[in-house]
Amino acid sequence: MKRYIAELIGTFVLVFGGCGAAVLAGGKIGFSGVALAFGFSLLAMVYAIGPISGCHINPAVTFGLLLSGKFESKHVPGYVVAQILGAVIASAVLLIVARDNPAGYDPAVGGFAANGYGVHSPGGYGLTAAFVAEVVLTFFLVFTVLGSTDLRAPVGFAGIPIGIVLVLIHLVGIPVTNTSVNPARSIGPALFVGGWALSQLWLFIVAPLIGAAVASAAYGIVRIAEPLIPVRVAEAALPSEQSERRPLAAEES
Repeated sequence: MKRYIAELIGTFVLVFGGCGAAVLAGGKIGFSGVALAFGFSLLAMVYAIGPISGCHINPAVTFGLLLSGKFESKHVPGYVVAQILGAVIASAVLLIVARDNPAGYDPAVGGFAANGYGVHSPGGYGLTAAFVAEVVLTFFLVFTVLGSTDLRAPVGFAGIPIGIVLVLIHLVGIPVTNTSVNPARSIGPALFVGGWALSQLWLFIVAPLIGAAVASAAYGIVRIAEPLIPVRVAEAALPSEQSERRPLAAEES
């Protein structure tokens, strides 16, 4: 249960931090600022909850890890439910904040950082561009997660490349779709926007899952044959480091 709660909290932080930056400060910080907000949110959560749940906070990442053999299928439903709940709760809290403004806020009018294409794309990009961008950018994310948590990867550094690649992904993707690469992140705001956001939501579920599957297959081709380790193990301190800390924790207590 702890890992599911961790996923809920992590997804809450990602959605409230990233979408909150877009909704509350987007006009001042621009696309670059929003991209950094998403990247920093993910980087922080990798270190905060990575040793507990692996910090997927994204159904596409969970799917990619499952296909790669780095995650057990029995945990997938719980992770996905927790991620979606975290995104929905974050969106609800964000809307409370956004509406408590002298000018008010209508998510259907303001967009509420929802993902879209056509007239709902920040740059007016169509369905094909949106679909291709989401597949490719999700590939970037999942491929980086798989590589940075590999047995041969440097220990303790996974959060840095994962956070950085999410910044890159948003710098490219915000003009096209507002950047999803995460079905939970798309579902949360879409539920409050309704209408067009719900009718276009299918793309931001299907495309990221395809991108995750392609990333898993690609990494399976290029990786050097070594035992697979779970992401939450790769993101945790080494056993020797944990052993050194325990006496210190006992002394403090």
